[in-house]
Amino acid sequence: MPAVSDPVAALFSNPERVGRTDAVVVLRDGDVVVERYGEGIGPDDTLRSWSMAKSMLHAAFGLLVDRDEVDLDAPASVAAWADPDDPRHAITPRQLLTMRAGLTWTEEPVGRTLPDVVHLVYGNDGRPQPDTAAWAADRPLSHAPGAHFQYASACSAILAGILRDTVGAGADGAAWLRTNLFDPVGMDSATPRFDEAGTWLASSFCFCTARDFARFGQLYLDEGACADGRRLLDPAWIATAAVETGRDALGRIHTMHWWRFGDDPWGAYGASGYLGQHIVVVPPLRLVVVRLGETPTEQRHHVHAALTDLIASFDE
Repeated sequence: MPAVSDPVAALFSNPERVGRTDAVVVLRDGDVVVERYGEGIGPDDTLRSWSMAKSMLHAAFGLLVDRDEVDLDAPASVAAWADPDDPRHAITPRQLLTMRAGLTWTEEPVGRTLPDVVHLVYGNDGRPQPDTAAWAADRPLSHAPGAHFQYASACSAILAGILRDTVGAGADGAAWLRTNLFDPVGMDSATPRFDEAGTWLASSFCFCTARDFARFGQLYLDEGACADGRRLLDPAWIATAAVETGRDALGRIHTMHWWRFGDDPWGAYGASGYLGQHIVVVPPLRLVVVRLGETPTEQRHHVHAALTDLIASFDE
């Protein structure tokens, strides 16, 4: 095993630089080779996913596509867009997955105005909108569907509504996720949250232990195969997690509800949460790297640099 003590320590010992790190787990070929927790946190504690849940939604849609329950290139099954004369009728699930739906949306604050994503997740007295999918789908178009990339949690909320309508709401949807995704992967701790309409809040909320987040990354590292060898997702679907669909204002490369890790020599990609949560999949090194914690936006590049050093320590 390579010497990784310094890169791991860098994620815990300098909060002024990297914020608070709650957990770091590294898998190599499916085995835990690094595991460290912050003060008061242990291996059985479930931690926030934030937008890493979007990447789990990608997996759920891979299952639907494989079972012919969703056509990615047909008009999305959204009640508010059912009228063929509505220009939003042309929006497809693929455009929602690639963040190219063209809906008017703000993900970041504009001056002192709270962005739409805050109203989506905390709109009513700190609670999500009662029907997050319908609320997001009510946005008008600002661009023709497919013509423009814009990272928007609205796309994830609408996809979650399609998932709800396909597999069931609330407890039924949770059972479907448990049976079809979480249990096969071994994610025993996975706890998704739902709105009042029974829609998974897949833009932001699935609580897991650090090891279970790593197991999810391992599913992608193993091209859709579970630890027991059973094929869960098509390798072609897994490959979409690394194919660019657009770049955000910071130049980060978005894929299909995943992100390219950055300008690295390994072709790494990952799930990312807004407070510096990461599941990084590094195929040539057979690594999955998980970092959980809270880091302000202006410091997140330091977390990225520390994770790059950690990955590089395995590149013999």
